Amino acid sequence: MFKKILIANRGEIAVRIIRACNEMGIQTVAVYSEIDKDALHTQMAGEAICIGPAKSKDSYLNMQNILSATVLTGAEAIHPGYGFLSENSKFTQMCEECNIKYIGPNSQNIDNMGNKLKAREMMINAGVPVVPGSDGAIDSEAIAISSAQRIGYPVMIKASAGGGGRGIRVVRKEEDLISAYNTAKSESKTAFGDDTMYMEKFIEEPRHIEFQILADEHGNVIHLGERDCSVQRRNQKVIEEAPGAVMTEELRKQMGEVAVKAARSINYKSAGTIEFLLDKYGKYYFMEMNTRIQVEHPITEMITGVDLIKAQIRIASGEALPYKQEDIKIQGHAIECRINAENPNRNFMPCPGEIKSIHIPGGYGVRIDSAAYQGYKIPPTYDSMIGKLIVHGIDREEALCKMRSALGEFIIEGVDTNIDFQFKIVNNENFIKGNFDTSFISKEFQDL
Repeated sequence: MFKKILIANRGEIAVRIIRACNEMGIQTVAVYSEIDKDALHTQMAGEAICIGPAKSKDSYLNMQNILSATVLTGAEAIHPGYGFLSENSKFTQMCEECNIKYIGPNSQNIDNMGNKLKAREMMINAGVPVVPGSDGAIDSEAIAISSAQRIGYPVMIKASAGGGGRGIRVVRKEEDLISAYNTAKSESKTAFGDDTMYMEKFIEEPRHIEFQILADEHGNVIHLGERDCSVQRRNQKVIEEAPGAVMTEELRKQMGEVAVKAARSINYKSAGTIEFLLDKYGKYYFMEMNTRIQVEHPITEMITGVDLIKAQIRIASGEALPYKQEDIKIQGHAIECRINAENPNRNFMPCPGEIKSIHIPGGYGVRIDSAAYQGYKIPPTYDSMIGKLIVHGIDREEALCKMRSALGEFIIEGVDTNIDFQFKIVNNENFIKGNFDTSFISKEFQDL
């Protein structure tokens, strides 16, 4: 087992990893930008080292400085968390070359799955169902037109290197195709430095269902059930729950086996997520694979009892998974609300600033993953997420009751937050009944 791990991240996920390491008796090193000097993760780690100015490109994306900090502090491994360098194959390769253990999959896995077009082709070859789409890249307007005619409208134009909802456009009729294609292509070039595009059939009223995977270096691959991440705004998740309200045991078994098959087909090792679209007829299609820990990983932990961060660390150290598929039992229901410093009434505009006071909800089955504290100044430089509110109940009804209670008790003063908006969602009649898909927020909250 590692003696010391450097956490190449910030915010709640850095705090989460530090806590897991402390429980495992592993020393920790935090890295921080100049604006994050007083951040909670820097105070909790055994050591903290500044890696550059506030801008991400100069600090949390500065591979050379992070590797130098790792060598300087004698850390043997790097945990990337999510975001920043967590799906950067170049950084993973640099770690490999420097003989520093990267807590995650190898650079080839990240490279293959990070390219959505390549991932799609690999899944087709593995016999995993994918959304009907283009034959390879769409590299001209003429090919875009012919591909859309063959697939049938509506279609979705997607960036091969995309993520976070960028480089994506839905096109419902041919006269809108070229404009959408060129806009998505330009957006992808700006965001990812790659304007390779492809096309898929747009699945109407889908659920976004993802399966958590764990795979070790000894050939063991299991799944830990699914998460329903359908409540989204502009392709960004807002609320997640596990298990999915529409899932049956048979469907879970089928999709879980396909998810394991997908991970095995690329010789995957570490924690990862196979993401599917589930249509209203019960058909499911591979969408993408995330080769890192997910923001919403706590709800899987709550229903399975498996600490996913510790599992990642143990896999990276060479240990075999201590459980088989039949050992994984789903107990109860968990829901996660992402709490952001933003104003929903002003187009969800981020709201950096000082937290004047904060009251954290508690009680049996209530969990907060956050790096916020009274007096903490939320910087304008990074993501607006303050933390995650997670609840666990014996069933979905109890979990919803706990979430309503916890949101009502959660008070943050000094900055605007989306707590009231989350409260509206969990009290929405269609959400309570489980009648929602990825267009839920745009349908139910048209005034925002």
